[in-house]
Amino acid sequence: QVQLVQSGGGLVQAGDSLRLSCETSLRTFSMYTVAWFRQAPGKERQFVAAIRGAGSTYYPASLKDRFIVSRDNDQKTASLQMDNLKPEDTAVYYCAAAQLGRYPTDHTMGDKRLYRNWGQGTQVTVSA
Repeated sequence: QVQLVQSGGGLVQAGDSLRLSCETSLRTFSMYTVAWFRQAPGKERQFVAAIRGAGSTYYPASLKDRFIVSRDNDQKTASLQMDNLKPEDTAVYYCAAAQLGRYPTDHTMGDKRLYRNWGQGTQVTVSA
């Protein structure tokens, strides 16, 4: 079982920014796709962003202008920068990691069923 430890999150106002981080001790971290998901109360877990081992990224169209995912393979960390936050962004955010091959498709990276390793989740609350 891979351990992913998240940090960041909190309570902010609409229009503010937040940065979430995800740390792991994975020896072969660069071979893992890292994704971020979020889950609001009463809703299904939703795909937010993903980054391949070599650094290319994928976002749903509704978030690509405000969210940026990045990673540092040497430090074995991944981050999610969220700008211009909106109340509808309020949710528990999770990072996840999986070995999906060197060039997983966008569709593959966004499929939460393929991720077996998850962070503990961190609450992001955006007030109007």
